[in-house]
Amino acid sequence: MDIEVGEELNRDLFGKDFKWGVSTAAYQIEGAHDADGKGSSIWDIYTERKKKILNGHHGKIACDFYNRYKEDISLLKDLNIPNLRLSTSWSRIMPSGTGPINHKGIDFYNRIIDTSLENGIEPWLTLYHWDLPHALEQKGGWTNRDIISWFAEYTEICAKHFGDRVKHWMVMNEPMVFTGAGYFLGVHAPGRTGANNFLPAVHHTVLSISEGGRILKDLLPAAEIGTTFSCSFIQPYTNRPKDVNAANRIDALLNRMFIEPILGMGYPENDLSFLKKISKYMRPGDEDKMAFDFDFIGVQNYTREIVKNSYLTPYVQASLVKAKDRGVPYTSMGWEVYPESIYEMIRKFNEYKNIKKIYITENGAAFPDHLIDGKVNDTQRTKYIQENLKQVLRARNEGMSAEGYFVWTLTDNFEWSEGYHPRFGLVHVDFETQQRTIKSSGHWYSDFLSGQNDQTKSDLNLEKSNLISSNASRS
Repeated sequence: MDIEVGEELNRDLFGKDFKWGVSTAAYQIEGAHDADGKGSSIWDIYTERKKKILNGHHGKIACDFYNRYKEDISLLKDLNIPNLRLSTSWSRIMPSGTGPINHKGIDFYNRIIDTSLENGIEPWLTLYHWDLPHALEQKGGWTNRDIISWFAEYTEICAKHFGDRVKHWMVMNEPMVFTGAGYFLGVHAPGRTGANNFLPAVHHTVLSISEGGRILKDLLPAAEIGTTFSCSFIQPYTNRPKDVNAANRIDALLNRMFIEPILGMGYPENDLSFLKKISKYMRPGDEDKMAFDFDFIGVQNYTREIVKNSYLTPYVQASLVKAKDRGVPYTSMGWEVYPESIYEMIRKFNEYKNIKKIYITENGAAFPDHLIDGKVNDTQRTKYIQENLKQVLRARNEGMSAEGYFVWTLTDNFEWSEGYHPRFGLVHVDFETQQRTIKSSGHWYSDFLSGQNDQTKSDLNLEKSNLISSNASRS
């Protein structure tokens, strides 16, 4: 059954086994960048470079989750959110990337896991969410093939320390983004550029994802093991063959680059010819090592992209047509608001025969938020989530796998090169005082998850909101 325009969403429509949650990432929320033996990550170093991050922002304090995790997990409980996706910081657990373990880092994540479970919240753990130990980057980072064994060591340590309680694992977050932005375009840490950095980083990342999956499945056979991919619905600017072919190349780059080799299909070289140069970094047996049969795939979608041919763009001969230039609604990130995109990406990933299960492990939107009289009335974000959920339900009703939905994100946080400007959270953060204030979108999500969808009930929750916000803050 389809949801008609104006019809009210209901949690029950998704089924009792559907997973609901929020997603977070260590560097974006934890702060405490050098506390209790933590080593530097590539983002600690990158944010110190001039003009790399909007307004000179950094993640040294971020949301201070390292010290405030109890309050934020309490917020999750109060908001009726049953699942928390988080990541571990490699450099907090292993300051040098390899070798000695920082037991205070292990203790920190044990406290998060235990506190979550005590509050009835299931932790979903991502091993790598972009914060590579700087000590490993000095040895070549993802361009060094040795990183496969370094990552394997880190994976094994996390599995042995957290696997008795964590039942859902993701190996990596959005490999196309951290390799493309960090090793090709240079706009994310570590700031490297060019195909000579990008191609080996891609190949070593693919091998590491599958190796991480094998280690987790071997050590934790009862756990559910997955990995996540960013994706955008790609359409050509016109129906001219040049634009259609350009869109196919961008689709291969953004949506197929990592999932297909992991499924045993190899790299999409036929649609993106410069990938043939990746053979320089392949060794005998790599094609088999690249593949792993994951229990689930995390699909992370925010928008669609319109693509046109561009002879001047190296490697892909294609460029994106910005949303603002097309006169369509867009978010603070400049991303088009196009809910059908998430349906199209669920459909695309369902077409792969070897994917067992799909979760939406990130979806959300950044809009300008205004704290007025202790309230943030973010109607645009609420509508965005509602319309995307309708598309997820549409996919499920058509028989596609879409077994869970995680909002990005719980609290406003550090958004990489954009600093603290884009606000994605269901909870507003005053980064001067660390005051938390539940937004109207957070109230809606809470009411939705508790089976209360009447908007007036959110309005009547103002007193509760003020109480929760007060309890979740420290001056």
